Amino acid sequence: MQRADGTPVRVLVVDDEPSLAELLGSVLRYEGWDVRTAGNGADAVRTAREFRPDAVVLDVMLPDFDGIEVMRRLRADLARICVLFLTARDAVEDRVAGITAGGDDYVTKPFSLEEVLARLRGLLRRASLTRAASEGLLAVGDLTMDEEAREVRRGGELIDLTATEFELLRFLMRNPRRVLSKAQILDRVWNYDFGGQAHVVELYISYLRKKIDAGRPPLIHTVRGVGYVLKPAS
Repeated sequence: MQRADGTPVRVLVVDDEPSLAELLGSVLRYEGWDVRTAGNGADAVRTAREFRPDAVVLDVMLPDFDGIEVMRRLRADLARICVLFLTARDAVEDRVAGITAGGDDYVTKPFSLEEVLARLRGLLRRASLTRAASEGLLAVGDLTMDEEAREVRRGGELIDLTATEFELLRFLMRNPRRVLSKAQILDRVWNYDFGGQAHVVELYISYLRKKIDAGRPPLIHTVRGVGYVLKPAS
């Protein structure tokens, strides 16, 4: 999904648990969305005024003032912002209060990340704030990926990739111009924590380079001491 003007969807995640806020943020960034986080109501309001998000994932219980008050202040500046509340499973009164006050939807803790994504997509579509990306088609420069057909082409030429190479390239293409660490790549593509396995990432990056960049201006770049970035050839 993208904004109507083709730029990334903007989402503000507000939760006083830093690990949860960062987890949600990383998942939304993986979708190609532009994400900011805040740990309390005051920071949320200040960040929203600068960032101008399309949606906010908002915990009801915050250390300074509650999520309902945050929503009221945000809506004063951003009338069309979509609000997805996070509530405790047993706090029925919070859910009722949030929706009654004007919240668009809610999910209860603990929740699945897939559910949060699905709810956000639904809210944004109903608010007509976004348009769907072209049926799973990713493009960076002259490199394209059809996620549904699992086809990759560069300059129109079909490139044959293994399943792991495809997933690695998909992660890079969903985060163009963003430097991704080996730890991030391991966690997303191989689903295990970083710990002496950097050679696996290096090996598969080399495989991709031979297939994607061979004889062409390079798209995959190494940022020494940090990781890798995919960006259009200059």
